[in-house]
Amino acid sequence: MARAGEGVSVTAEFTVQPAHQGAPGLAHGGVLATALDETLGSLNWLLRTIAVTGRLETDFVRPVPVDTVLHLDARITAVHGRKIYSTATGRIGGPEGPVAVRADALFIEVKVDHFIDNGRPAEIQAAMSDPDQVRRARAFEVNP
Repeated sequence: MARAGEGVSVTAEFTVQPAHQGAPGLAHGGVLATALDETLGSLNWLLRTIAVTGRLETDFVRPVPVDTVLHLDARITAVHGRKIYSTATGRIGGPEGPVAVRADALFIEVKVDHFIDNGRPAEIQAAMSDPDQVRRARAFEVNP
């Protein structure tokens, strides 16, 4: 679940499931990086901008046990032309709990052609042919 915050920020919660396990009983770092990337990416929708991850630098501060709720907080730090800079933290034990993961990201604004030119043709054609304009638009959402 994600919620818009003040300014250009969002908060979200991600529950680490057994399928997300890396080392015994702990979340896989790639899954945690994905949760951060998805949370950071949702900021772009508040800017009404289509953007893709250009860089994601992740720090793993402490282990995150399976069945833990990770409290994510992300915000835009700067925008320069097509570049959108953002940062996020993931805390365990509550929104004020200890930081377990953090990330800094650079997103690059792109046009919808980026997906049309690089996506799988059959899926692009199916999305473009959908008579429902809402479903057609959602097919191209990066972080629905």
